[in-house]
Amino acid sequence: MFKTKEIAVDCQKDIHSKILKNKDYIDKNEEKRVKFAVVKTYGCQQNASDGEKLSGILENMGYSIIENEEKADIILINTCAVRQHAENRIFGNIGALKSLKKRNPNMIIAVCGCMTEQKEEIEKIKKSYPFVDLIFGTHSLNRFPELILNVLENKKRVFIDNDQDEKIYEGIPVKRKGNVKAFVPIMYGCDNYCSYCIVPYVRGRERSRKPEDIVSETQKLLSAGYKEIMLLGQNVNSYGKNLDEDINFAELLRRIDSFPGEYRIRFMSSHPKDATHEMIDVIAESKHICRNIHLPFQCGSNRVLKEMNRRYTKEKYLDIVKYAKKKIKDLSLSSDVIVGFPGETYEEFKETLSFIEQVKFTSLFTFIYSPRKGTRAFSLPDPISKNEKTMWLNELLRAQEKISFKIYENMLRKNFRVLVESRGENGNTLLARTDSNLTMEIEGGDELIGQFKNVEVIYASGRTLKGKIV
Repeated sequence: MFKTKEIAVDCQKDIHSKILKNKDYIDKNEEKRVKFAVVKTYGCQQNASDGEKLSGILENMGYSIIENEEKADIILINTCAVRQHAENRIFGNIGALKSLKKRNPNMIIAVCGCMTEQKEEIEKIKKSYPFVDLIFGTHSLNRFPELILNVLENKKRVFIDNDQDEKIYEGIPVKRKGNVKAFVPIMYGCDNYCSYCIVPYVRGRERSRKPEDIVSETQKLLSAGYKEIMLLGQNVNSYGKNLDEDINFAELLRRIDSFPGEYRIRFMSSHPKDATHEMIDVIAESKHICRNIHLPFQCGSNRVLKEMNRRYTKEKYLDIVKYAKKKIKDLSLSSDVIVGFPGETYEEFKETLSFIEQVKFTSLFTFIYSPRKGTRAFSLPDPISKNEKTMWLNELLRAQEKISFKIYENMLRKNFRVLVESRGENGNTLLARTDSNLTMEIEGGDELIGQFKNVEVIYASGRTLKGKIV
């Protein structure tokens, strides 16, 4: 049992030497038994990718990754800061760990991720959650072994505040969830500064990975049997802008698409202001890139889009969609929508309704505007009540459900190539995914997981698709 005090930490460069040093300390000074770690990740795919790296580091230090918090020697909370609801949920879950820490004072509780890049949130955790031993942000992931070692050796709390290290560290070990799909980050950070978004402030400016590192990682994953690669970035369309090499996202897609075999390439997220005809042409001509583009439009009102600092108009967006539908057979589009941006009127919201009717999105990710302190939109007048915004959101969901229902209905009795991903939660069926990113239930044994199969849709209703192998 130890008391906690703050300590400053110096940065070391070689993550692998840090891992070995940490492992050596544990082997020599800790109880001789299997050590367990829990990594809980909240938020987007980029956070999930970070969580896989943190799990990989822990595993290389000798910890077994488990789900049961009661048995854990380390519990790591990897946080999200995009919406207030997510932060409230995270704080609630951190608070619930107090009783575990009381029963096992030597347990290390660490909090990291986007939320811990905000000074106010760090101070809140320091003062209100004294049982948290370690706090570090997205820029300090490579220092994780060193930070854990400092907690173990010094028996004191460790806080990393305002680490501005924006280098890209290659070679960090990764423990991936499953062996069918894999995340491959191609860039970090964001330069767009949309007026509602906290991401550039917590993730930093755009930094692109070298194309040879991305291609090499992808090739190794495909050789290991992975069937779907998800390329990640806050705005993948701006990939390559800060590199010495003359390369853009379209060219990177070409290189990854060139590998032989049956596999899929997806990417997220794609900003409309940087979506080019070249990128669409590459998708249309490719063998492996899914005919599904996630292209967030956020709002159907040009005035609101300008206030959001999105730097495109709905007419520009529709031009992109028109070109993409012309070039890509069976194109599927998904998008993000924010309802109730400060100052948005009901008439402007109806422009969004009209917009989704015009585009016919396969699916939408919908959100009520969440104020984020530090963003420009935070100080804008916001006279519309939460209840009224909720009514708008429900109206939007009903409109999209009608569109999705027709899309699903049109799939009935048609054949599709699907990737079998996992067994469903009920245990009775397998879950497979279409090229258009829709989930389908099929019958079969676990030996089908990780295989591509041709299926016929035998049931389509609401958000449910069922198919049989043909």
